[in-house]
Amino acid sequence: MFRYLLCSFALVLIYPLGIDLYLVGLPDIARDLNASQAELHVAFSIYLAGMASTMLLAGWFADHVGRKPVALMGAATFAIASWYAANSVTVDYFLFARFGQGVGAGFCYVVTFAILRDTLDDDKRAKVLTMINGITCIVPVLAPVIGHLILMRFEWSSLFFSMAIMAMLIFQLCLLILKETKPRLIEAPHTNMNTSTQSENSFNQVLYNEGTQKSSNESLVSRLFLSRLITTSLAVTAILTYVNVSPMLLMEQMGYSTGEYSAAMAGLAAISMSTAFLAPKLLTHFGQQRIMLASQCLFMTSAAVLMAGYQFKLNSGVILLGISLICAGFSIGFGTAMSQALSPFSRRAGMASSVLGISQIACSAAYITLMGWLGMSALNMLIFLLLLAGVSSIILLLVVPSVTASCNKLTHQVSELSSNDKIPASS
Repeated sequence: MFRYLLCSFALVLIYPLGIDLYLVGLPDIARDLNASQAELHVAFSIYLAGMASTMLLAGWFADHVGRKPVALMGAATFAIASWYAANSVTVDYFLFARFGQGVGAGFCYVVTFAILRDTLDDDKRAKVLTMINGITCIVPVLAPVIGHLILMRFEWSSLFFSMAIMAMLIFQLCLLILKETKPRLIEAPHTNMNTSTQSENSFNQVLYNEGTQKSSNESLVSRLFLSRLITTSLAVTAILTYVNVSPMLLMEQMGYSTGEYSAAMAGLAAISMSTAFLAPKLLTHFGQQRIMLASQCLFMTSAAVLMAGYQFKLNSGVILLGISLICAGFSIGFGTAMSQALSPFSRRAGMASSVLGISQIACSAAYITLMGWLGMSALNMLIFLLLLAGVSSIILLLVVPSVTASCNKLTHQVSELSSNDKIPASS
C-alpha cells in the first residue's frame, strides 16, 4: 500500500510544480525572449489548456491500457516539455513547451485519482485525498523560495531544468515500485462436473456477475457523480478565484507591500495545510456528510465576513479571516467530495477522473473570464461565487447523499452460498 501512496503523492505534485516554480523568473524570461509580461501571463492559461485538452485521452488510456503506462507517459512528457522550455529562444517556442508541460501534468493528475480509487476504500481514500490537498498547499509556499535560490546562482532556464529533473525522478520512482492497479474482470467460470468444486464455481459466478453489472452501471451521468462533479468544480473555482483576485484585494485595495502580501499568502497556505492534515481526524469523528456540509458552511460564512468587512470598512484582518475560511472550507471538503465522486467507478475510474479534472478547470476559467467581461469587482466576484457554491452544494449534498458501504450485495450472496453448502439437504 505504501508504494501506491508514495507514487500518488509524487505524481500529484507535478501539477502545482508546473505553475508555481517558474513564476519568480518571469521578468528574466520576458527580457531574454523579448516578450511582454502580458504574453508570458498567457503561459498559465496555455498550461491549463494543455491539461484540459488531453485529460479525456489520459482517462481512456488509464482504463484500457493501464494506470502505470499513463503515469510513466505523463512524467516523461512533463520532463521533455520542461527541457524544451528551458531551451526556448522565442516566446512561441516557450508557450508550446508550456502546453506540453500541461499535457504531462494532466496525465499525472488523472492517473493519481485512478490509482487511489483502485487501492483504497471510501473512508481511507477520503482521508488520503484531504492530505494530498495539504501537501499540494506546500508547493505554492516553497516553490517561489526554491526558485529564488536557484536564480541567485543560475539563469531562469535552470528553473525548467529543475522541473525536468524532478519529473524524471518521479518517472524512475513509478517505473521501479509502482505496480499496475487497473481492475481485471474475472472470467466467467466453466461448468465443472466435480461436485467438490461446485461451491467455488458458484462463488466465481457471483463475482463475475457482480463485476459485469458494476462495469455496465458505471455511468458518468449518475446522480451521485454529477452532484459531486458540480460540488468539486465550484470548490476549485472558489479557490482559484481567491488566488486570482488576492493580489488586487490585498495589494491594491488593502495597500499591502509585496513582502506583506507574500507573508499573508504563506500564512493562508499554512492554514490550508493544517486544516487538510486535521481533516482525517474530523472525518473519523463526524463522518463524510457532516464534514462536507461544514465545508460549505465555511464558504458561506466567508462570504458573510467579506461582505461585513467591506460594508463596515473593517481592517484588513477581517478580510484575511474571510479568506482563511475559504482555505479551510476547501481543505476539509474537496478530498471527500472527490472520493465520493469516484466511489461508483472501478473499471472507469480513469475516465471519471478526467471528466472531473476537465470540469474543474473549465468551470474556473469560464467563471473568471465571465466576471472579468462583466466588470465585476474582485471582492464581489469572490463573494458571489462563495454564496453560489455554498448554497448549491448544500442542496446537492442533502438531495443526493453518499451511499457509503454500498453494494453489500456481493457479501450477502457469498454468505448465502457458503451457508447453503454447509446445510445438508433435508430428506
